[in-house]
Formats: sequence, C-alpha cells, structure tokens
Amino acid sequence: MTAALTSLTLEPQAPPLHRDASGVIRVGRTRVTLESVVSLFDQGASAEEIGLRYDVLELPDIYATLSYVLSHRDAVQGYLDRARQRSAEARCDAERRSPSAEIRKRLNHT
Repeated sequence: MTAALTSLTLEPQAPPLHRDASGVIRVGRTRVTLESVVSLFDQGASAEEIGLRYDVLELPDIYATLSYVLSHRDAVQGYLDRARQRSAEARCDAERRSPSAEIRKRLNHT
C-alpha cells in the first residue's frame, strides 16, 4: 500500500500568471487581468462563478490563481494598489489633456 502512496509525484507549480508588455498581470494565456479575478473573488464569487464570467479562463488556472492570491495576499494587494493608483493617475492626466466637459459641449453643438 505504501508503494501506491509514494508513486504520486508532488511538484511545485508556478501560478498561471504572466506580465504583459505594459506590466499588467494576466491570468493563464488570456487577457483577463489578475485585478478582475481578485475583484470578483473579493465580492464573494467562487472559482466556478469567475469561470462563468470569464469563459476564456480554465478552471484549474482560476483555482491556482486564487491559491496564489490567498498565499501572497500582501504582495498581491500591493500590486493591486499600485495598479489602481496608476490607473487613477492616467485618468487624471487624460482629463487634463482633454477635458470631457469640453468634448461633450462640442459634441452637443454639432
């Protein structure tokens, strides 16, 4: 019986995450962001529900991602905080360069 138990090879696996050219972390071989998956999970979605929302994700990749997030919560939260800050700064910069109120005004008068 112990031979059957020892035949299972346990090896660590890297999480199915990759950083794209712009520095955004994505899940599996998809364009779904880590931020999207974590946001749904934090709202109470299960791995299966996340899979229904993002049908391009493989269920094992979702579980592996959630496992990584739970095991590295502080580091993931730091990444998410920085990503949100960069996004807010980009929105402010875009608004400064081209205020949406002026655009709406021009569009309404044409």
